[in-house]
Amino acid sequence: MAKKTREEIILVVDDSPETLEVLHRSIQLMGFEVFSCESAEEAIKIMEDQHIDLVITDYHMPFVGGLDLIRHVRDNYRNTEVMMITGYASVEGAVEAIKAGAEEYLAKPFTDEELEKAINSSIDKLSSRIAHRTSPAKDISKQYSLLGESAGMTRVTSAIKKAASSSHPVLISGERGTGRELSARIIHYESERAGHPFITINCRAIPESKIESEVFGFILSDGGKKQVEDDGSAGGEENFRPGFLEMAGEGTVFLSEISETPLAVQVKLLSVLANGEFSAAGDKKTRRSSCRIIASSSRDLLEMAGKGLFREDLFFRLNMLSLNLPPLRERDQDILLLCKHYFSKACLEKGQSPVAAFSDRASKALLHYNWAGNIIELEILMRELAGKVSGELIELADLPGSLRNNMAEDKRLDKTLLEVEKDYIKEVLAKFNGNKTRAAELLGIDRKTLRDKLEK
Repeated sequence: MAKKTREEIILVVDDSPETLEVLHRSIQLMGFEVFSCESAEEAIKIMEDQHIDLVITDYHMPFVGGLDLIRHVRDNYRNTEVMMITGYASVEGAVEAIKAGAEEYLAKPFTDEELEKAINSSIDKLSSRIAHRTSPAKDISKQYSLLGESAGMTRVTSAIKKAASSSHPVLISGERGTGRELSARIIHYESERAGHPFITINCRAIPESKIESEVFGFILSDGGKKQVEDDGSAGGEENFRPGFLEMAGEGTVFLSEISETPLAVQVKLLSVLANGEFSAAGDKKTRRSSCRIIASSSRDLLEMAGKGLFREDLFFRLNMLSLNLPPLRERDQDILLLCKHYFSKACLEKGQSPVAAFSDRASKALLHYNWAGNIIELEILMRELAGKVSGELIELADLPGSLRNNMAEDKRLDKTLLEVEKDYIKEVLAKFNGNKTRAAELLGIDRKTLRDKLEK
């Protein structure tokens, strides 16, 4: 007997007539209106005349494959969700499908219950996405101080919004200090999991021997002897000490520097990502986790996988959604914006009024600097400046020697002698707040010579 009729309309695409018939009948019994066809070309024609809420497509089909159909739907139909099914299940295939735009991925054979669960999940995500588009747009850049106007940061903001609207694992790559944890927090707090915990685990800071217990929990021994339960687990629940996965509940676990996890821990993480199951350290009992995992690394995980230092299958599971944060030296357009933001923030924290601006020479020094520590290094520098700078303008002389020396080299290589002299006189005058007598003394000239140079 068919269930209550649903409003959503589903299109099923599979080149196997037998599979198509089974899927059509099963989905119809769930209460949906169903269209079906045996090729992507037919599917495209149907969608031109008929609104479709969800497309369920096979992966491998002749001529135009499932991935191409997914891309076509994503490019042309904003209010249609996509789900992929395949008899050639692989992690790489799932990653490809997710990156192309599929929200769900089912490997054959699957039960009617699994199919219905995936369909309902896809439709729920579609409803959320439509509601998000029709609600007033939020500027997450300002809300979370994810500042930047460069092309690289525009891509980052877009990727964060996409990740926040999904439930898949996320892999964030980038150098230290580029904002990986901030990005993970934004994804969590802009997602449906925002009301649940966000837990950060710094895999580099935890001793290798303790990572498994910290992440998955452990069983306390009783006088050095573990009790063995009927199900084969060591100790009862009263002896179980939960790890971060258990504490997160339906929230998010952020694994910072996941490259530092031992291979044995990577195997258990793979199980969590694949089927939501894990066991505590020293225990055989299977437990379940419904948390979302976001991981980050400053190292190239794929390169590590090639050397046997990181599991390739875990990399592909994590990399379903990826976010690459550019280093600060590739964000010239953002550096002064970030300097002014963090300097003003530091001044306000100290109860000071922020100065007006950076001088031309100071600005050039900040732009030309390498910023090996990225945003963290920049923020620390601005805090130091806020503690010692007074006046309305930050000059080159106020900056640390490493930045001034960088400009000195630039001055030797790129400036004419007249330009160097002009800039230096302006710099010295600014240092003494326009006092010509003191400036002339430092320059080793008299006031008249200084006046003549200023007039020139």
